[in-house]
Amino acid sequence: MKGIILAGGAGSRLFPLTLVASKQLQPVYDKPMVYYALTTLIENGVREFCLISTPRDLPRFRQLLGTGASWGLSIDYREQARPAGIAQAFLIAESFIGGDPVTLILGDNIFYGADSFKRAFAEFQGGASIFGYRVTDPDRYGVVEFDETGRAVSIEEKPKAPRSNYAVPGLYLYDNQVVETTRNLRPSARGELEITDVNIAYMRRGQLRVHKLSRGFAWLDAGTSSSLHEASAYVQTIEKRQGIKIGCPEEAAFRRGFVGREDLEKLAGRMPNCEYRDYLLRVVAEAGR
Repeated sequence: MKGIILAGGAGSRLFPLTLVASKQLQPVYDKPMVYYALTTLIENGVREFCLISTPRDLPRFRQLLGTGASWGLSIDYREQARPAGIAQAFLIAESFIGGDPVTLILGDNIFYGADSFKRAFAEFQGGASIFGYRVTDPDRYGVVEFDETGRAVSIEEKPKAPRSNYAVPGLYLYDNQVVETTRNLRPSARGELEITDVNIAYMRRGQLRVHKLSRGFAWLDAGTSSSLHEASAYVQTIEKRQGIKIGCPEEAAFRRGFVGREDLEKLAGRMPNCEYRDYLLRVVAEAGR
């Protein structure tokens, strides 16, 4: 499965921070925000990536991530000249997707905990798979409604009267039909190709599966100044308490077998003296015991 990281948009809710750098390049505790999305997909076996961003910010992502080869990955880059909806990513990345299934993750979404994603990736055989996460403010999100058997029967974008408390977070899995499905969409009232409309199209064909995420799972949207601070505090707390790092692509690539122990040690050795380097060297040392 190929992976798309959507890291575009104006980032207006983070102004004036985004005058300096893209929203997805802002720090979440000790790492750039995009590291978390990248790590989530690496942990689930994705090695081929397409990162989509604005013409202004794309060179900065290239500088940060490069080709991905040092992590055992390949990273392609595409421009989104004007944001026209999340689903536009599938049209921008059409030649990258080719004949393969694809997963799309929003670059400002941070996930941690449980094994729900691993199961969804492992079990994916076609159609579309999305996730449902219980929230107290569903009117801010796309909301999925279930029948008594747990089957999704409706999805609404930012409804005034939500039919459930299950929001759809920014990670989606699709088969190759997603490009044609997106091409057949009509832009919404705000002139965008809505990801909710893609999911509804799959639902109407009986090809949509919704995985409910467990209570132990954390989903953080770092798209505002307050949520960015909260995400940083959360990551800091977990890392300090457990002695691990969240959103560490080098470690994720190592644990998936994309790079070897010696490769990881060389990666760490090229870094300046810092806590991040020290952590990776501990991972190397523990792996050698």
